[in-house]
Amino acid sequence: MIQEIKIKNFLSFRDETVFSFEASNDMFAEDCQVVTLGDTAKTRLLRLGIVYGYNASGKSNLLNAFDFLSRFWNYDPNSADLGTQVRPFRLNPSSLNEPTRFELIFFVENTKYHYQLELNSKNVIFEKLSYYKSTQPIMLFERVMRNGQSEITFNNQNGDKVTAVIKDKITVECLKNISFFVARDKANASLPLTDAAKTWLRKHIMNLIEPRTELTWYAQKKTSNDDSLVRYLLEFLQAADFNVTNITTDMITEKLPEDVVKYIIDHNAVPDDKRERLISEKSYKRPMTTFEHTVEDESGKKSYNFSLGEESLGTLKTFGIETALYQAVQNNAFLPIDEIENSLHPMLLEKILYEYLKIPSRSQVIVTTHNDGLLDLVSDLIRKDSIWFTEKDKAGATDLYKLTDFRGVNRIASIREAYRNKRFGATMGNGK
Repeated sequence: MIQEIKIKNFLSFRDETVFSFEASNDMFAEDCQVVTLGDTAKTRLLRLGIVYGYNASGKSNLLNAFDFLSRFWNYDPNSADLGTQVRPFRLNPSSLNEPTRFELIFFVENTKYHYQLELNSKNVIFEKLSYYKSTQPIMLFERVMRNGQSEITFNNQNGDKVTAVIKDKITVECLKNISFFVARDKANASLPLTDAAKTWLRKHIMNLIEPRTELTWYAQKKTSNDDSLVRYLLEFLQAADFNVTNITTDMITEKLPEDVVKYIIDHNAVPDDKRERLISEKSYKRPMTTFEHTVEDESGKKSYNFSLGEESLGTLKTFGIETALYQAVQNNAFLPIDEIENSLHPMLLEKILYEYLKIPSRSQVIVTTHNDGLLDLVSDLIRKDSIWFTEKDKAGATDLYKLTDFRGVNRIASIREAYRNKRFGATMGNGK
C-alpha cells in the first residue's frame, strides 16, 4: 500500500508537493476504509483518496505522476539518447533547467520502503531504495550519475548480498535514461528485498484510467475466463437497478485481411511471439460479449440478448470501472481514476464507491472528480481525510491541500455548500 508520494518540478507541480494516504485520528469507518500496517511502528493507511479542482488546476497531473513512475520502472529504450520522457514544469525558465524529483513511501505486506528518484529529460541523476526495520531507513541500493555513467552502491551488510560480478553486470546494463529496476532484470541474481519492492511497484500499481481510456476490451478479456468476476458484476448491476441478468464473453476467431498480414510482416507491428502465429494462421482472437436483459410485462418475464454496441455508455463505463475495481481488490492493488464520474449518474457513482469500500482489502483507489455531491457523503460514507483539493496560483503552479487542513471542518453543517461558497478554494475564480 502507498503511504505518500512527493513530487517536485513535474508538469504543473513546480514546488515540492505531498499527497498522503496516512489516516488522521478520526475513527470513522475504521474497519473498512483504514488498513494498519507495519511490524513495529504502526501506520494507518486510507483506501480512498478523492481530489477536487476546477479544469486545468492540476488534479489530473497528480495521477499522471503515479502513471509516469509506473511506466518509467518498465521503460527500456534501445538507446540512451532517447531520454527519460519526463516533463518538468514549463512556465518559468529556471524549472526547465532543474531536475524533477519523486519520492514514494509504500508497504509490501508489512515491510515499509522508501523510493527516491531524481532525473531530467536526458538522464537519471539519483535513484535510491531503502527499507525499514525500525524507525530509520536502511539503504538497499543507491545509484548516482558520475561522468555520464551510473555508479551503483549496494548495502551488503543490512540489505541484499550482491557479488562484484552482479554489481558490474547491473552497472553495465544501467543506461543513464532507465530505472535501476530495468537494469536489474538483466542480471541473474537473487535480491529478495529489492525484488519484493520491484515486483510490488510493477504489478500492484495499475494503469491510469482516463476519461478517454477504452475499458470495454479490458473488461471483456477479464470476463472471458473469470466466473467470479462475472458473478460480481451481475450482483452489482442488479443491485444498481440495471436489468442485466447474464454476461457472456466468448473468444471468437477472425480472419486477417492480406493487407494487414503484409503490414505485420513489413513493420514488425506486434511482438515476435505473436507475430509468427498471426502470419501462419492469418487470424486473431477477439472477445465478443453479450448482455442478457430480463424484463417483465403483462405476459411475464422475457430475456433478450444485446451486443456490446447496443449498450448505453453508462452500462459500458460501469462494466469497465467495476472490472478494474474488482481487479484492484483481488490483487490488493493501487488504482488511479481520472474524472470517475464521466458517463455515470451521480447515484451510480455513490454506489460504485460504496461497494468498493465495503469489501475489506489492502487495495487503494484515488479518483479525481467534479461531482461535488460526494461531499454530502462526508462522515456518512467518505472520511474527511480522504478529500483533497487542487488550485493553481498566478504563476500556473498547482497547490495541493486536504480538507482536514482547514480549521472548524467538524462544525460545518454542509461540506458541499461550503465548497460551493469557496470556503476551500479549488473552484472557478480562486486563482491565487
